[in-house]
Amino acid sequence: MTAKLTIGPILFHWPTEKQLEFYARIADEAPVDTVYLGEVICSKRSAFMVQHYDMIAERLKRGGKKVVYSTLSEVLIKRDRKDIKGVCDIQGEEEVEANDASALFHLSGKPHRLGPWMNVYNEDTLKFLAAKGAYHASLPAELYKDSIAVLGEAAKKLGVALEVQVFGRIPLALSARCYHARAHQLSKDNCQFVCEKDPDGMLLNTLGGQQFLAINGIQTLSDTYLNLTGELEELQAMGVSYFRLSPHSNDMVETANVFNRLIEGQIDAAEATSLIQATGDVEPFSNGFYHHQPGHKWSTAS
Repeated sequence: MTAKLTIGPILFHWPTEKQLEFYARIADEAPVDTVYLGEVICSKRSAFMVQHYDMIAERLKRGGKKVVYSTLSEVLIKRDRKDIKGVCDIQGEEEVEANDASALFHLSGKPHRLGPWMNVYNEDTLKFLAAKGAYHASLPAELYKDSIAVLGEAAKKLGVALEVQVFGRIPLALSARCYHARAHQLSKDNCQFVCEKDPDGMLLNTLGGQQFLAINGIQTLSDTYLNLTGELEELQAMGVSYFRLSPHSNDMVETANVFNRLIEGQIDAAEATSLIQATGDVEPFSNGFYHHQPGHKWSTAS
């Protein structure tokens, strides 16, 4: 199968105008197959965008993109359950990506996708979830290549498509508490949406002053930017056919163009990396998890 690019859901609390502009450009200019829509981190943010999703989806479809609606990745309160049910109820009319096990209550027995927060780490999990209706799985970004290869073999037998994130800060953990609010001396219930101040996450340093992680509301991310330009060919050989670009404040249209040129063999990984560097503040790069090394490590050797 020919490799296809996807745009993951926006993880950060961008202003509505910025999100609308982003999706308009993706619809008209980006060489991607699929775009994921939906709030996956904090249900409090949903109110800002939910009324715009139908319009965005229509614009994306006119631009030749497939639209998939993503659910929240964590359920804590009644509002979260309601949000997930609302997304799952459109299954049949639109494609849905489950990012929390609670979504399976609504989707089991229906065709659906699995997001990276569903933690498909092994072939038995994939087999079980495929039997419940999953036909597409986006794997956790911390998997290393040997595990991906095993899952690739299993997915082929099950008829499940595999997707791997190849660009963007790596999702690492979710919390019931909002450290973003706490860092600004605010409570989670009265956060004032302070996360909007950090469009690519709030950087953290160790006590020794070393840049360490990034915080996005209740989510912990890597401070480094995943870059698997050098691993794309190997991933395709393993059976991965979809490559996810996680949205950031750099030029994502140009980032998609670079990955598309790489897939088509017009440029090599070294040139692709250089071109991605020019799209904005997206360094340092990392690919350690893929090579079974500490995740923040970066190696140009495939």
